[in-house]
Amino acid sequence: MSRMRVSVAVLLLAGFVSGAAGPSAAPQQDGAASQGEGRAAGAATAGAEGQQPTFRGSIDLVRVDVAVTRDGKPVMDLAAADFEVFEDGKPREVEQFRVVRIDGSSPPIDPPTTSGVIRSVIDEEREAQREDARLFVFFLDDYHTRDRNAIVVREPLIRFIETQLLPSDLLAIMYPLTPVNDVIFTRDHEAVVDAISRFEGRKYKYEARNVFERRYEREPTEVVERIRNAVVMDALEGLSIRLGGLRDGRKSAIFVSEGFPLILPAAMRRSDAMGRQPFDSGANVNQEAEDRARLAAEMDIQSRMRDVYRAANRNNTSFYSLDPRGLAVFEFDIDDGGRGGSITPGNDQEFLRDTQETLRNLSLETDGRAIINRNTLLEGLTEMVRDSSYYYLIGYTSQAPADGKFHDIRVRVKRSGVDVRARKGFWALSPEMIERLSAPPAPEIARPVQAALAGISSSMQAARFVRTWVGTERGAGGKTRVTLVWEPLPAQAGVRREQAGGLSVLAVDAQGALVYRGRSPEGRDGAPAAGGRLGAQRMVFEAAPGEIEMRLSVEGEAGGTLDMETRRLDVPDLTAAGVVLSTPRVFRTRNAREFQVAAADAAAVPAAAREFSRVERLLIRFDAYGQGGEDPKPSAALLGRTGQKIADVPLAAAKAGGTHQIDLPLNTMAAGEYLIEITVTGATGETAQELVAFRVGA
Repeated sequence: MSRMRVSVAVLLLAGFVSGAAGPSAAPQQDGAASQGEGRAAGAATAGAEGQQPTFRGSIDLVRVDVAVTRDGKPVMDLAAADFEVFEDGKPREVEQFRVVRIDGSSPPIDPPTTSGVIRSVIDEEREAQREDARLFVFFLDDYHTRDRNAIVVREPLIRFIETQLLPSDLLAIMYPLTPVNDVIFTRDHEAVVDAISRFEGRKYKYEARNVFERRYEREPTEVVERIRNAVVMDALEGLSIRLGGLRDGRKSAIFVSEGFPLILPAAMRRSDAMGRQPFDSGANVNQEAEDRARLAAEMDIQSRMRDVYRAANRNNTSFYSLDPRGLAVFEFDIDDGGRGGSITPGNDQEFLRDTQETLRNLSLETDGRAIINRNTLLEGLTEMVRDSSYYYLIGYTSQAPADGKFHDIRVRVKRSGVDVRARKGFWALSPEMIERLSAPPAPEIARPVQAALAGISSSMQAARFVRTWVGTERGAGGKTRVTLVWEPLPAQAGVRREQAGGLSVLAVDAQGALVYRGRSPEGRDGAPAAGGRLGAQRMVFEAAPGEIEMRLSVEGEAGGTLDMETRRLDVPDLTAAGVVLSTPRVFRTRNAREFQVAAADAAAVPAAAREFSRVERLLIRFDAYGQGGEDPKPSAALLGRTGQKIADVPLAAAKAGGTHQIDLPLNTMAAGEYLIEITVTGATGETAQELVAFRVGA
């Protein structure tokens, strides 16, 4: 029975899915895709019919890449008439056909842009479309690789890059915690080799190396392993979507990992991953309970991995699982409780088989090869290169219903004695997806509105121990007064972590000269909040207009550094000609009395948060500056999250601490995101504008 490999890409489906990954994974328009295919056709080897057609894109077009070999060698002299395609057992007409050969024997389509340098996302997308470029990602799963095995696997990976790849190949490195938009392709193979040479494994090592890991470092080891599994699977899914946004052709990911563990043996369970206290989760009470726990874990992994398979199939990404254990005969060391310890040989072998099976399934379901149980890892990588270098790209019109289900594909070749490798099928669009694809585009949101709204989410997501706000207003002698407000984040129920007790700030200008150095709390700003916790704190300094760099260090209540951040700030020139605005300051109050107190207090500390409840009332204070004795006239409006105007907002002269103020009760506003647009107009018609974005909760 022949083995088959089919790589499927429904063009608009891939674009729809990849669009969720962000701007760097934006889908191509049909015209751009057709143009890229037409250019790529010139580099492919001509088929028997003598022409390479331009591939069209449509919602029902399924593209299939098929590898045909005889005795392990590519067979590249077939014509479109030699192929038969069956969808759900029914024949489909091969409408488009192209031969792809990437072996360095043909001259490049275009002269190289630069010597392996990708300077921008535009460069990356353009170079990824080249037919003579293959895309390879090295996913280094340090969570599931022992350190000694990471050291061993470096050499074959480096030798593979140095001996098997072409200068035109695009490479990237990814770790489980690498943001998918930070996966940048390069032709600088030496840089990739250098990164691989520093690969370290962390399997069964639970010391936290970042803020994310510190959140769960005191959880039981079983919980930590489940979190690590989820992190890696999410990363694999995101990587597939990211690659699908670059091009429709085949992409290969080398997944360096020892596989996903189902459950840890009882000997390795700890109630505290850092404290290492022995712990029995209850699964080890008897064998029946152990079997149930193992089955539940297996079902959970299989369910989550189906999402990975779906994303890979939709985006024509193949995973080549590379087990750095090589020809493994056991999994655990004597230090783990194995080989004479409390882990029996049977448990050891079962765990090894389970992890290998997860690697095997990942490759099988995504049209890759599982490089496991072999000590010749380089040979397996060579097979991967061959898969990406010699294949046929065919297209047919799908008759599958829009049911969101998996549909079988089989490819046959009318020639005996050959092997045909293909994927099992593809996932059809659902009616909901088609409706979203067919819907008219949403009105474009102005860039300033997008940037203001993004500031709400980014600050909330980036915050770990403190929340900050930075504002500017006129200072003395032509300088600008910079105000940094910070407040400790409240403790979260069930999350054990040290609370922030101080913030140190070092600010330097573009030449590296010191602008400000300070620590808070050291002054009188900010009273303790309920429970004795610090309230909002303020640090103020003056700087000349221009770019400065602020280095923030969050200190714990008991001392020591909890977190660090470097932030760049473009200090505006608020003495420039025309009208200008200071950064609006937002003060949160709960009743009329608090509002009156804040309005009369020029030294009140602004809120760093931008998420409020409907029971609160906001005081927004700002300064409008004109030239000479000019008294500029500001106005304000409440906007929805798309930038549409909802209502005018009344302004009043500020009682203290500014030139103007806004009284904004939130009790009549529905939950959602809003903006206050403040505009000031000068005597000659020039304007300045500031946006204050905020979120109203329940």
